[in-house]
Amino acid sequence: MTREDFMGDGEELLAVAFALADAAAQITLPQFRAPSLMVENKADGGNFDPVTQADKAAELAMRAVLAARRPDDGILGEEGENVAGSSGYTWVLDPIDGTRAFLSGVPSWGTLIAVNHGAAPILGMIDQPFTAERFWGDANGAQYQRGRGRPQPIRVRNVECLKDAVLFSTFPEIGTPADRTAFEAVSAAVRLTRYGIDCYAYALLAMGQIDLVIEAGLHPYDIQGPMAVVTGAGGIVTNWDGGPAEAGGRIIAAANRRIYADALELLNSV
Repeated sequence: MTREDFMGDGEELLAVAFALADAAAQITLPQFRAPSLMVENKADGGNFDPVTQADKAAELAMRAVLAARRPDDGILGEEGENVAGSSGYTWVLDPIDGTRAFLSGVPSWGTLIAVNHGAAPILGMIDQPFTAERFWGDANGAQYQRGRGRPQPIRVRNVECLKDAVLFSTFPEIGTPADRTAFEAVSAAVRLTRYGIDCYAYALLAMGQIDLVIEAGLHPYDIQGPMAVVTGAGGIVTNWDGGPAEAGGRIIAAANRRIYADALELLNSV
């Protein structure tokens, strides 16, 4: 899909993304920090992979919006069955990215939305309804809106040296032991490393607050929304091999080409 093709459909797709985020927020907000929140464990073998009734209900609400407004589009969601569309567009949905934060009362979770035409996302959104912050990105750039305020363009910052960079990751126990060793090589080279902020880290990267996000074990619905926001803001998102990131796996997101190259070299030198 060319930039011109996207611009023809972009206004409608963005309006639908807003409607999806609004529908999810109507479900998630009343249940955030609610004493009655029910949690299930999707994992076996003593691991903990939580899902709440808010995750499931929010995705159902988002799917209902698509059924009404974009019935020919495909859907790839975390909680429901995949839907094969006929339009060439596929919506990629994560109703609550950061369920552990959600059930802990920490507002670093968010609703992730992307639409792709082919493999890579052409539009992505990170929505944090508790703080009333919404970030979105496409071929034309990236925007930020808080509450009813006017949307404002956002841009990554230009830190030139890895030693001055701020690095975020969701977990200190990233990926496999080998992945962890590679991550630690980058962490040792930057100014500051912080953990546990989920998808909000990509929003901070896009708005010029931090410089790197490095993660492993991601799914397509974990990364497609954030990568569109980051790239729209001028950043770079790939896998650790320097290839496309939309399938998930081991992911690096960086504010600019120089620190990306230096961090990628360290990831692959261990």
